[in-house]
Amino acid sequence: MSGALADIATPIVSGILLGGLYTIIALGLSLVFGVMKLINVAHGDLVIFGSYFAYAILAHAGVDPILSLVLGIPVLFGVGFVIQKFVMAPVFRISMEAPLIIAFGISLILENVYQIVFTPLSRGLTTPYSLESISLGEVYVPVVYLLNFVAAIVVILILGTFLKKTYLGQAIVAASQDALAAQLMGINTARLFAITFGISAAVSAVAGVFLGLTFPFTPVSGIPFLIIAFGVVILGGLGSILGTFLGGIILGLAQTLGAHFIGASEQMLIVYVIVLLVLAIRPQGLFGR
Repeated sequence: MSGALADIATPIVSGILLGGLYTIIALGLSLVFGVMKLINVAHGDLVIFGSYFAYAILAHAGVDPILSLVLGIPVLFGVGFVIQKFVMAPVFRISMEAPLIIAFGISLILENVYQIVFTPLSRGLTTPYSLESISLGEVYVPVVYLLNFVAAIVVILILGTFLKKTYLGQAIVAASQDALAAQLMGINTARLFAITFGISAAVSAVAGVFLGLTFPFTPVSGIPFLIIAFGVVILGGLGSILGTFLGGIILGLAQTLGAHFIGASEQMLIVYVIVLLVLAIRPQGLFGR
């Protein structure tokens, strides 16, 4: 492989693998919108909840962040379930704007809790493998980037199988297509929405761990990663799992190639330009219906 080709191959491979992380971060946001038609602006802070939870387990018990998901996934599911059932659901009857305002309030509360408990200092999930790189031919990529991509595939397969093969999953799909018709068929949509929000938060636990392994995070890191999640679901189409995966890869490639050609400080510019073009030309996303 020539030097020029090797130079371009590295950002391409890195971008595809980084797209796995962006996919996991965006999946929960896409799922909630697809089922409840709610843009959860607290989603980024729930992802950071997963990061801090894994950090606390690692710091106090020495448990590997990925292994801590055995506890983190059910905890975040419970948090999401409670938020939807007891905080968001009561205001759904008022208007569609009310849950958005509540979600914004939850975001502010979480950020302040993180600052009080963990201080504003930057944290990270440092493990031996998070510092290693591997060779893919002449391309060297961080091990954690590869783990991000594998994790994205695993989460997509589990979530896709759950939605297609289980009664509860099919009920969620039915509610996403027509909530009123699903309710008339005997489906308890209020309980279903709480479960969906819980599943979204559980996926956020996974996203938080791999985010913490890849990047440092602070109490306010939820905001930039919420923007990234928005970009992914806008590219892929709101509510589409496959579209979210492809959108994540496109955004990852846009970021790494942007850094390669125009510089690291301007790498997100090309990402935002692509998102704006998609919104203008195809508002339902590249892969949305």
